[in-house]
Amino acid sequence: MDAIILQFLNGLDKGSAYALIALGLTLIFGTLGVVNFAHGAIFMIGAFCSVTLQRILTLSSETLSETEKDFLGNPLKIKTPYVESWFGPEVGASIIDWAVPLAILLAIPVMLFVGFVMERGLIKHFYKRPHADQILVTFGLAIVLQEVIKYFYGANPIPTPAPSAFVGSFDFGPLLGLDSSLAYPYWRLVYFGFSALIIGAVFAFLQFTTFGMVVRAGMADRETVGLLGIDIDRRFTIMFGIAAAVAGLAGVMYAPINSPNYHMGMDFLVLSFVVVVVGGMGSLPGAVLAGFMLGILESLASMNEIKNILPGIDQIIIYVVAIIILLTRPRGLMGRKGVMEE
Repeated sequence: MDAIILQFLNGLDKGSAYALIALGLTLIFGTLGVVNFAHGAIFMIGAFCSVTLQRILTLSSETLSETEKDFLGNPLKIKTPYVESWFGPEVGASIIDWAVPLAILLAIPVMLFVGFVMERGLIKHFYKRPHADQILVTFGLAIVLQEVIKYFYGANPIPTPAPSAFVGSFDFGPLLGLDSSLAYPYWRLVYFGFSALIIGAVFAFLQFTTFGMVVRAGMADRETVGLLGIDIDRRFTIMFGIAAAVAGLAGVMYAPINSPNYHMGMDFLVLSFVVVVVGGMGSLPGAVLAGFMLGILESLASMNEIKNILPGIDQIIIYVVAIIILLTRPRGLMGRKGVMEE
């Protein structure tokens, strides 16, 4: 039972990443009708926003120590981060320690800008082209972005620690009335809470704001909304930027869980598209539901007890579930009638 609960919790944070990426993918498909295979690269860029801010905050000046010397008698070089020089040792060290959450402030404008440039500079030219063309061009863009990151940051994963306040684990054992300890990392709990907040904010924005209502109307009937004199294309461009920001923020906060590397976008992209299809193309609630469901199933399938019976099941469980769902319900769990159906 302890192992099942632990894997369920693992599935929640993995499902949170799937859900956030799939939510952005669904926003883009639902508004623009574009299959964006570069969305995983946006998630990767978000993770590297954390890396970049951490490197900026740890830029240091060198001074020679007046008291400490090496074994040859030469003064030792002491590196002092500029933020510690500017704000004092305690405040400066605290700013460096909280680099990942602070990277959200960097990521939001960066991801909005990346989304705007991507949509205006490339994707708008493929609105009326077949989905195959959209997949090819966005997949090519993803490869280009991946290689750019590899060139500037290298091929190896870059450890990006969470704030020290969240180092350690929370013991769920006493809370659940278990005799044994059931420790789970604090930062993974933070990531789940953060994901729930972002998902709730997106749904609230679409549901309760005038802008969101117009976007939802445009998703249902773009031509009619345009005939009312509303610049729906401009609003959809903004939604593309918001979708990019959602994926980017998912990457920022995921950096301490999975050290950023240049291929992490591709690792999540395929699985996220499976999530979108299973949830239902164009269905935002379906994307979130499928993200958490498949994340939990993948984690449960990685248990040794299950892998001993079905070796390798953890690698294919998502695809097996996707095949079963699409054979029985081609539109996905919550897809609109007629989408992916004859």
